[in-house]
Amino acid sequence: MADSKIYHFDEVAKHKGAKDCWLIISGKVYDVTPFMDEHPGGDDVLLTVSGKDATNDFEDIGHSNAAQEMMDKYYIGKIDTSTIPTKDTTVQKQLVIQKPDNSQEFVIKILQFLLPVIILGLAFAVRHFTKVD
Repeated sequence: MADSKIYHFDEVAKHKGAKDCWLIISGKVYDVTPFMDEHPGGDDVLLTVSGKDATNDFEDIGHSNAAQEMMDKYYIGKIDTSTIPTKDTTVQKQLVIQKPDNSQEFVIKILQFLLPVIILGLAFAVRHFTKVD
């Protein structure tokens, strides 16, 4: 492992398909493509974290020592940690994207409230003014 290749996050992120699946765990890059059919949790589990830093997902599952030892044969290099996007920037981008959606939702909610009130008011007005005494 002394001569490990260093990968940039963008390069790892390109490998996120069933026939080309890489992931990052604890700063190491793994090509798990040959393991897709053998993974006890199914290939969907690997695909959801492919091309990303899967460290938290991997640790949350609580893999056995045997599973951790098996990873060595899929190891292809290390990740340049300075190229991994920070979670703060991801959250900020999501908030910026959601602002227009929130204003549209607000307008829709107001219309959902006001439209029936206006119709009800018009119905009462029509009934009141067309009422024969």
